[in-house]
Amino acid sequence: MDTPLELAPWTEGDFWLLLRKNEPVMTEHLGGPETEAKLKDRHQRYLALSAREPAAGRVFRIVAEGESVGTIAFWERIWKGEEVYETGWGVLPEFQGRGLAAKAARAVIAHAAAHGTRRHLHAFPSVEHGASNAVCRTAGFVLLGETRFEYPPGQWHTSNDWRAVLAG
Repeated sequence: MDTPLELAPWTEGDFWLLLRKNEPVMTEHLGGPETEAKLKDRHQRYLALSAREPAAGRVFRIVAEGESVGTIAFWERIWKGEEVYETGWGVLPEFQGRGLAAKAARAVIAHAAAHGTRRHLHAFPSVEHGASNAVCRTAGFVLLGETRFEYPPGQWHTSNDWRAVLAG
């Protein structure tokens, strides 16, 4: 059965979701859990991004069957001299394995194409993160190859560079 999915704009009341996503199982490929102070700063950055022009990017709660199951976002960055968008997501453990992240990624691709100004959307999952690489493949991204990527700041690792074309 195809589960309906909605991308709901990030709000003040969504901090709890950052707390859930900060669990070690959710941050294994992201440098580990953050302090509560860093999470509060992240929450404020998410609110600020969602208050800007839609073309600057957005943070969304992923909602399936009336439940918040994770987050997905896209934001502006410069990558190899090109103005692009980057995306990232996280689906809570109890909702993983249902195709929700790939469905959310396809929805973000459509949203960025409709509201954005950049030609490409990139995702940079660790080469070791099989599930996130599968999300990229399933959502229609094209693998450009491996790259060295810094995230969080100060931590370098080998990532795959996946790209979706937003505009011709």
